[in-house]
Amino acid sequence: MFTGIIEETGKLKNFRAGSLEISCTKILDDIKIGDSISTNGICLTVTDFGKNFFAADVMPETLRRTSLSEINSGGIVNLERALKIGERFGGHIVSGHVDGTGKILSIIPEGNALLIEIAAEKILLRQIAAKGSVALDGISLTVVDAGETKFSVSMIPHTREVTNFKFKRVGSAVNIETDVLAKYIERLIVFKNSAPELTEDFLTTNGF
Repeated sequence: MFTGIIEETGKLKNFRAGSLEISCTKILDDIKIGDSISTNGICLTVTDFGKNFFAADVMPETLRRTSLSEINSGGIVNLERALKIGERFGGHIVSGHVDGTGKILSIIPEGNALLIEIAAEKILLRQIAAKGSVALDGISLTVVDAGETKFSVSMIPHTREVTNFKFKRVGSAVNIETDVLAKYIERLIVFKNSAPELTEDFLTTNGF
């Protein structure tokens, strides 16, 4: 589990079928094989590491769901180690299981912040609400507004400077992870609406 508070950015070193290598420094302090590293919001398992890099395997499902395949060698990614029990929880619950991708529609200065609009599929927007939480490329952000085709977030200068968002432009892809609570609430509502009512007639008909 992660918090969405990015520790450092890394650089994509090698990316070939089934695996990648990321150049980095800070997150290597206490790294070991099998650790989970959030990479642009994607939970990846460390399979190898050295003085200034770590390696991880990438499944086909990960490539289908995320923008990872669009990042070229040398591309900048956000990195966060898994949360340790007892540490401050500065963001929100982020699982590292990306739900899909979106495209940046606009980046508008607003006071000391940036208002960023993201286009996304309706299936994702059903789980995004104003003042709720969302993770973009692994960054914990608060939703400003949410509609049927897009949503917006506000980003302070510090977040932009310490993440890959300082390289983002209109049209850039972002990985989206919706709030884990929203997923389960939607699932319960859908299941409740589709499940048969447990009446006496239903139970009798089905042998109870």
